[in-house]
Amino acid sequence: MPSRRALGLLLNAAHTMDHLVLLVFASAVSSIASDLGLARWEDLMPYTAGAFLMFGLGSIPAGRLGDLWSRRKAMLVFFFGTGASCMLVAACQSAWQLALALTLLGTFASIYHPVGIPMLLRDAVRPGVAIGWNNLAGNLGIALAALLTGLIVQWAGWRAAFVLPGLLTIALGIAFARVAAEEPHSAAGRARAKQSGAVSLSPAVRRALVVMTIAASMGSILFNFTTNGNTELFRERMSLSLPDPVAIGAALGVLYTLAAVSQVVVGHLTERVSLRPLFMSIVACQTFFLLLASQAEGWWFYLAALGFMASIFGAIPFTDTIVVRYVDDSLRSRITGLRIGIAFVVSSCAVGLLGPLVKAAGFSQSLLLLAALSVLTLTAIWALPRQLDRQPMPKA
Repeated sequence: MPSRRALGLLLNAAHTMDHLVLLVFASAVSSIASDLGLARWEDLMPYTAGAFLMFGLGSIPAGRLGDLWSRRKAMLVFFFGTGASCMLVAACQSAWQLALALTLLGTFASIYHPVGIPMLLRDAVRPGVAIGWNNLAGNLGIALAALLTGLIVQWAGWRAAFVLPGLLTIALGIAFARVAAEEPHSAAGRARAKQSGAVSLSPAVRRALVVMTIAASMGSILFNFTTNGNTELFRERMSLSLPDPVAIGAALGVLYTLAAVSQVVVGHLTERVSLRPLFMSIVACQTFFLLLASQAEGWWFYLAALGFMASIFGAIPFTDTIVVRYVDDSLRSRITGLRIGIAFVVSSCAVGLLGPLVKAAGFSQSLLLLAALSVLTLTAIWALPRQLDRQPMPKA
């Protein structure tokens, strides 16, 4: 039990680092652009699109590695590859070097979701609660990226903001190697040993996964656009209340931490109420608060931002809940990898277009566009099978 508890803590810490390292760039983009000789931060944002593209595409082969090779070994590749990539980013001297190093970082970071989450949930007694806490850990990484990057950049420069998380990720990898037991068989191998015949998915589960992938793609666009753009959005909307980068980082850190608690609440709710109406209610809140934020400034904007971030974060646990309820463990890494691959390849466009879109239309129009995407997500969720309740549907 102590080893299992330590393994769970390390897997949750890995989720924290996974999101933290990907968002250091967005939190420090103004300083990086100035250091590299670019006049505007918007001109540098497209160079990070490769990181989020590979964060999606890399999930597909990572999922296969998790099911067919070894989840433990794949996670070791995640820890050490991500840490080394952070060091490489810190050594970059031009925008194109930065683009290549960030793309490599996104490739290694892509391993976590299709491998680490199924590893965490394999023996979970209350998977909804475990998903909620794991997602909270991931979004604390977003909060720490906003909070710590501003401090580190001000005191030690943007390069140190990548070096320190890189070293911490490698240290966590060393601890993981000591705690995680060797796996005599892969997840797929264990399934073959227990039963004869191929594991399959029922038509209802297939339909649910298709709908959730579409909804998750829209949600990933909202997630990537806001988490990558909030630093500059806050700089514009709260310039009088938050006059310097450290104050903005602290305000974002508090906002992300408060918003992330929604995932623990949703994790508990998924074990008590029907998934479909719960998911639709949360996405409807996204639409409302994005519309409100598009017109608000100052501390009224901060309250609206807390609302839309809490509802964006709160929608994240649903796909993992469906996978862990209705998909056999031998398929979970591949299903998760495919879903994340599609969602993040689509949403990587949001990161690439963030700078040009804001430069051309401003943040108000951009937030209205995100509200429209929330409405599309509601339409997709309407197609979820109505038998999605707290009692699992058959897996095959």
